[in-house]
Amino acid sequence: MPRLNLQFLRSAAPIILGAGLFALGLYALYHLLKPVNPADVAAQIRATPMGALAAALGATAIGYVALIFYDWFGLRFIGKTLDRGIVALGGFLGYAFGNTIGVSVISGGAVRYRIYSAVGLNVFEVAAVSGYIAAALGTGLTLVGISALAVHPGAVGAWLPYAPSTIQIVAAGITAVSVALIAWMSVSQRSLSIRGHELHLPPPADLAGQLVVTLIDIAAASFALWVLLPAGKPDYATFVAVYAAATMIGVLSHVPGGIGVFETVVIGTLPASVPVGDAAAALLLFRLVYYLVPFALAFLLVALNEIRLASGFGSRLLARAPALQPAFATLHGFSPGLVATVAFGFGAWLLLITMLPSMRAEAMAEGDLVGVLLLEGGTLASAIAGVALIIVSHGLARRVSSAWWFAIGALLAGAVASLLNDFGFENAAFLMAGALLLLPFRKAFDRPGRLTAGVFDARWFATVIGVGVAAAAFFFFVHKAVPYSNDLWSEFSHDSNTPRALRAGLAATALMFFFGIYLLTRPIRRKPPEEARPEVMSLAAVLCDMSEDPQAWLSQTGDKRFLFSETGHAFIMYAVRGGSWIALGDPVGDRAEFEALVWSFADQAVRSNARPVFYEVSARNLGLWVELGLTLHKVGEEAVVRLPEFSLAGGRFKTMRAAMNKRQRDGYEFTMLTSPHTPELTAELRAISDAWLGGKTGREKGFSVGRFDPDYLALFDISVVRKDGRIVAFANILASKSGAHLAVDLMRYLPEEASGLMEYMFLSLIEHYKAKGALEFSLGTAPLSGLSDRSVARSWNRFGRLIYRHGGAFYNFEGLRTFKQKFQPDWRPRYLALPPNVSPMRVMGDVALLIAGSARGLIGK
Repeated sequence: MPRLNLQFLRSAAPIILGAGLFALGLYALYHLLKPVNPADVAAQIRATPMGALAAALGATAIGYVALIFYDWFGLRFIGKTLDRGIVALGGFLGYAFGNTIGVSVISGGAVRYRIYSAVGLNVFEVAAVSGYIAAALGTGLTLVGISALAVHPGAVGAWLPYAPSTIQIVAAGITAVSVALIAWMSVSQRSLSIRGHELHLPPPADLAGQLVVTLIDIAAASFALWVLLPAGKPDYATFVAVYAAATMIGVLSHVPGGIGVFETVVIGTLPASVPVGDAAAALLLFRLVYYLVPFALAFLLVALNEIRLASGFGSRLLARAPALQPAFATLHGFSPGLVATVAFGFGAWLLLITMLPSMRAEAMAEGDLVGVLLLEGGTLASAIAGVALIIVSHGLARRVSSAWWFAIGALLAGAVASLLNDFGFENAAFLMAGALLLLPFRKAFDRPGRLTAGVFDARWFATVIGVGVAAAAFFFFVHKAVPYSNDLWSEFSHDSNTPRALRAGLAATALMFFFGIYLLTRPIRRKPPEEARPEVMSLAAVLCDMSEDPQAWLSQTGDKRFLFSETGHAFIMYAVRGGSWIALGDPVGDRAEFEALVWSFADQAVRSNARPVFYEVSARNLGLWVELGLTLHKVGEEAVVRLPEFSLAGGRFKTMRAAMNKRQRDGYEFTMLTSPHTPELTAELRAISDAWLGGKTGREKGFSVGRFDPDYLALFDISVVRKDGRIVAFANILASKSGAHLAVDLMRYLPEEASGLMEYMFLSLIEHYKAKGALEFSLGTAPLSGLSDRSVARSWNRFGRLIYRHGGAFYNFEGLRTFKQKFQPDWRPRYLALPPNVSPMRVMGDVALLIAGSARGLIGK
């Protein structure tokens, strides 16, 4: 099988597995609930004592407080200390959103990144905290569940083909071995290597504290469900084992919130004395209390923050808590994804309520044609509004302004349809409240664009299919007493609840079907991007002149295109090769406009049926690529010399110091030439460049490096090395606005002068700019260096290391790294950011051809 297909299968496997488990969970749940009357479930919910609801809410509050301590211990584990309010905010929002949306380590991790990065943590530190939380939660749930089975083996005995005594012995053995191993690793502070990954545990005091937090978390969450269960339920200690097992299986399924999977395990393991309908009512209430109530509170918190930003009143209140101001400033960034999730949820809700029997029919007179038409129209409108909200949720996630207006309209239409459908004042009020809650988020949707533009990824489609399957299962559950007949499709009367739901389901399915066909068959627009014009390059040069990144000047090589932000205060430089739009480095200009700019670049690339690629991006803006949903692959390291700390004195540079002194004695002289440069100088430098290229493989390179062009070189200072008055080497220098950050670009020398000449020039440049007070001098990037050499590394890492070690026929990668290491630089990673499921080898092929100019340019003239 081709490598690309294998890679696609690996990336799609979790989605396929999750969808399969979700479908199996719904199938099992449907059979468990087959004898249950939906009206009995609703009656049981209404009959739930207020005391039980209050106890469940109290247990939920205790559980979420305990969950916040996972963040606190995770920060301690990586040696970071943050304000308690920041930790509480990041922890609560991370769990409130992550528990409901699903794949908590990713969705909750994205929330934490926004908040914790605002107070100084980088993306790797936040990832470490998220990984610690995922490991602690998973290990805690597993150990508590297994240890509970050791005490109460009958909790899941009916599901396992073993005797209770066997389950008890095995569970006790696993618990004892696991606890002993964890305790030994914690006390000895030794790490455990599993397939190349090093596992390290916190010290005993922190581990004990984490154990207490885990017990409180599981105890509170399981109690919130247990207290809602009807009479006949198992004792609380036994139920903990049931809850832990069900939660763990739900988490492993990757289904959002474990919906369907969690319920199936709980109902299947409850005693026969618990009525299935009553258990279903308790589980539904638990979902509302433990998942949706915290999610609603978190949503309200973000909505209030949007009101604060609009009114300014809350800013005065936050002035009394300065430590929280940076974190609250980041909440605005949650708005698009959060509103998209809420809109998707409302869409699913509208689809489900269209499956319910209409109550208005009982109040309608026989032959009331107007009433029947309104009832039919209301049901169909509810289904269409629900599908519309699901479709438009993708546009909301991309901050499209028209998507926000469309969502408001769909919610209002759904409210009207609910009134027409069954006098459902509660549903109508619920949808109206949703529309009102979206109003404060207007400023978060500031990007023009079509509602359906952009990439609809596999996870989105899987979620939509899941909603469709759930709606179908709900329909069969609610209308299971009605025998199927073809006449159901054409029956119109005041009591035709099942036909009405069938037609609504058909309308919703048809809308989704035709939308899918539209996505698959819409014409490919390959509008070629506009080539860079002199006036456009001049605008970019103005921003380069104000930038602190010297690499921004590579925009002036003449082989790039430009995408500017709406205000013109930032730009991306890129080129097109094959099916890739390849941006070079980080965006240039106003950092506040980077996020909207990279989204716009990605959208335009996708609309042209191309891959958006960012080549050699630094670690300064990793959050941008995470927000965009791109994956990062290391492509090398940049060698940066810290000038204030650099000195030739001492033993480290003894050999280099001697070589430099020898060059000076041999008559070599270093000089800096400022622009403008004379035609005579340019001609002399061209002769050196031609001689240098004559001894190299391939043609003049471009894109990521400068090229010999008089107009380009006229923009920069040029360093030259002379011998006996004749220039033998030169290099142009890229400089930031302040002159504090510099980088060497084009380097050329006469082939007969190669030995030690570049070393002499670099040392001269370093000493020259150190004397002028500069802070950093970049020696350029060492391609493919610093990649992982472990056997479990990604295929790109393995391939890159192979080229790095044995690619001397094409480029002396390892020799270049060794040469630059002589200057003791800081090695700073550079990355390739590209869409998931896109092979980095394929993209790097486009990059290589772009730099070389052609396939012939890679190997010869």
